[in-house]
Amino acid sequence: MLDFITVILAAGKGTRMKSKLPKVLHRAAGKPMLQHVIDAADAAGARRNIVVTGFGGETVRRAIGDSVEYVEQKEQLGTGHAVLQTEPLLGGEHGTIMVLCGDTPLLTAELLARFHEEHVLAGAKASVLTAIMPNAKGYGRVVRRDNGEVLKIVEHKDATEEERQIHEVNSGIYCFDAQALFSALDKVTNDNAQGEYYLPDVLSILRDAGEKIWAVTSDDYESTLGINSRSQLAIAERILRRRKTEELMADGVTIIDPHTTFVDADVRVGMDTVIYPFTFLEGDTVIGEDCCIGPHVRFQNTVVGNGVKAHYAYVHDAQIDDDVDLGQFNHIRPDSHISADVKLGNFVEVKNSDIGVGSKLPHLSYIGDCDMGAHVNMGCGTITVNYDGKKKYRTVVGDHAFVGCNSNLVAPVTVGTNAYVAAGSTITHDVPPDTLSIARARQKEIEGWHDKRG
Repeated sequence: MLDFITVILAAGKGTRMKSKLPKVLHRAAGKPMLQHVIDAADAAGARRNIVVTGFGGETVRRAIGDSVEYVEQKEQLGTGHAVLQTEPLLGGEHGTIMVLCGDTPLLTAELLARFHEEHVLAGAKASVLTAIMPNAKGYGRVVRRDNGEVLKIVEHKDATEEERQIHEVNSGIYCFDAQALFSALDKVTNDNAQGEYYLPDVLSILRDAGEKIWAVTSDDYESTLGINSRSQLAIAERILRRRKTEELMADGVTIIDPHTTFVDADVRVGMDTVIYPFTFLEGDTVIGEDCCIGPHVRFQNTVVGNGVKAHYAYVHDAQIDDDVDLGQFNHIRPDSHISADVKLGNFVEVKNSDIGVGSKLPHLSYIGDCDMGAHVNMGCGTITVNYDGKKKYRTVVGDHAFVGCNSNLVAPVTVGTNAYVAAGSTITHDVPPDTLSIARARQKEIEGWHDKRG
């Protein structure tokens, strides 16, 4: 595979987004738009990715990390000026520089790889990625020669009536010969109404020098769409979600209603899993095979084994092993590990806990900061009392322990292997293995109590 270098323009504020956040960091399908572009470039074979930052540059760097190189455009003086900022890094490079926009999250690796390949095969000094737009109003039209070379790109406001009938438009994405690019950029002027240095002027400069300018048309205009508003971001989200559900269904996942199923771009789901409506699978979530997920489930950054059943549940930053049954209205909080064959009933919350194989938490329980063994039964209404107002403490429950309904385990405390806790007990001391602990206040009746209150 031929490699190339990308320059990704990410300096703009995006005023139409009406946001304090740099436009390229607005998220679609679970990750920033800019990250989508970087991922597509990497998968297409980019050798280096250089991101041009401007507004909110430090925020962009923190969000994206060190997987790319950065240059700063201190003043936003146009796209040509932005690319020129990379000359100290790339001025000595040979081969292809692909210029991308950081607000085009719908680009695919396949499209970028084909664009680069056709640029190289054409022997062009510059190529533009184009799209056939059903409604081309507002877009720059691509005017070609009879042999397919690009004659010019004319903006909608400057186009003749004949040129406005053209539906092939400029996507703002280019491939350049590296040396030709920087040579031409030195000749670009800001003699225009905006006083900016425009990257498309490079095409005219190269064409006037007798160089070949080529165009490659996207198979799908949606892939080239740029995002300039919250409304357009919602459209991109819908397209990415549709792509993802189609990908999963092609890989053997049943999705009852793709229109009401929300799956982020990096989520993985195993074969023969069934996903019911109003399920949200987000972040780095991985789900195994033969699961039944939903309706009304939200998994964030969660690893789920095979054969898991979950409905009306919220799980984030946790691990769920094979054949776990999550009942209704469960909340599994970060750093929790639910081992295989565990059964959770209704209204159970688990936080920062390890739940052993085959244990049962039937319903109405809070299990926080707990190390629970295998085949434990936690009765209805059991609470691990983990916080004394200053510090959190852990509760340990041994294998095969049985904790009766409506019990409180006041941490730090250990319930031993095969131990029993009687219903209604408040346990403040360790319970040895193979014993029964009863910790209830003695029942007492006070006659005439109602009358005394009156």
